[in-house]
Amino acid sequence: MKILMVSSEATPFAKSGGLADAVSALSRALQRAGHDVRIVLPRYYSIARDGLIQLEGPLGVPLGGQEHWSAVFQATLPNSQVPVYFIDHEGFFGRDGIYGNKAEPDFADNPQRFAFFNRAVFQLCRKLAWFPDILQAHDWPSALAPVYLRFTESGGEFTGDFAGEFANTKAVLTIHNLGYQGVYGKSAFESFALPWEAWHGAGFEFYGSLNLLKAGITCAHRLTTVSPTYAREIQAHEQGCMLDGLLRSRSSDLVGILNGVDLHEWDPAVDPHLPAHYSSTDLAGKAACKRAAQEAFGLPVDDKVPLIGMVSRLTDQKGVSELFGPLYGSAWHICHDMAVQFAIQGSGETWCENELRSLAGRLPNFRARIGYSEAIAHLVEAGADFFMMPSRYEPCGLNQMYSLRYGTLPIVRRTGGLADTVSNYDEKSGEGTGFMFEHLSPHAIYDTTGWAIWLWYNRPDHFQAMRQRAMHQEFSWDKAAHEYTALFADMLPKEETKK
Repeated sequence: MKILMVSSEATPFAKSGGLADAVSALSRALQRAGHDVRIVLPRYYSIARDGLIQLEGPLGVPLGGQEHWSAVFQATLPNSQVPVYFIDHEGFFGRDGIYGNKAEPDFADNPQRFAFFNRAVFQLCRKLAWFPDILQAHDWPSALAPVYLRFTESGGEFTGDFAGEFANTKAVLTIHNLGYQGVYGKSAFESFALPWEAWHGAGFEFYGSLNLLKAGITCAHRLTTVSPTYAREIQAHEQGCMLDGLLRSRSSDLVGILNGVDLHEWDPAVDPHLPAHYSSTDLAGKAACKRAAQEAFGLPVDDKVPLIGMVSRLTDQKGVSELFGPLYGSAWHICHDMAVQFAIQGSGETWCENELRSLAGRLPNFRARIGYSEAIAHLVEAGADFFMMPSRYEPCGLNQMYSLRYGTLPIVRRTGGLADTVSNYDEKSGEGTGFMFEHLSPHAIYDTTGWAIWLWYNRPDHFQAMRQRAMHQEFSWDKAAHEYTALFADMLPKEETKK
């Protein structure tokens, strides 16, 4: 199959979060499965032209009553043969930041920037004379691609074949995080080069504003999200982000496919960031990593005390209020009441960063590093005995899968991808790969952490068996690619899937 990935991010070219890693990893896995996969990105200011190949001739993109011109560059996704195309436009992308920057956290012209990008995707395919069987759009910045596939302007009337060239192309919209929807003023619609009938027909209207993700959900042939549990959760009011009704109406077209992890980058047997390597059959190196982590965070080196690690954005989504909130947060009580150590790396909300510094100053068994270091992130995963992840919601989550692979047992809330990847400890049988609680509260975090610490001190046999079991869990991108391939094949005529 010919598969086109339309995304605002892809590692290593442009990244603000896990979306970039997922797009690149899935593209590689689909190519390994034998598909013709290509990626289209904007060429942001941060992506140097050096090393890129410029395609011959400019690209004309009709938008907002005028013709915009773009250069197109090409590269190859590292560790693959996947072509990556970059849409270049100085006015839209020649600035610092993907969606915003310090001076302007959310660019006011984001609707126009990404409308131009999505429209340019189709012009690029024409230029290449390459028309995909599947167009996979990712999150709100690419949600206009399914809309443009469905609607174009022809005498003020709808036509669904985009001049016939994309008549056989099917659109999939992947929702990585429903909380980010691309909601802007209604006036932005005028610049999209769509007929006004599309305002309602494509579902842009959102309580008097314009919602890009909602339009993509309305127009895509199929919808996916990044874990089976999250696919169910977003159809309910609590996590539906005001789109649950629309998602329920499309429930037969919505499927959750669990993201994978990069098994080469996250492998304790060869991880270059670690002071010692280890595997499920030889855990001596993990003990050395624990000592190194304790030293790196300024904690007493003691292999008999359990070490709880955490690497996280310090935002409300991650449950930081319940864990670190002044007066009522559970972290202080855990460190005060239990023989345990905490090592945390994170950055985010100012109040939380300040509270971490305060806790580190008051508690000898609590240390935090504000900021992000890839090497420290790997060291925490390898050196910790338990990993704290009390998310309010978690579409998929990666750290719990890294933790399992590194023999570090997760302490998580039962939500989204956490529920799909961690199995709860059973005291009678010793089964399980981690510890789970249902409702997010300081008491739930405290009690579940106490349960894990009880296991450490009282059932070391169960702990070691769980660690072994965790390290044998399989979360490969090849498995995810197999599920996507089955979904794509179901969308196409049988003869198309043989290409």
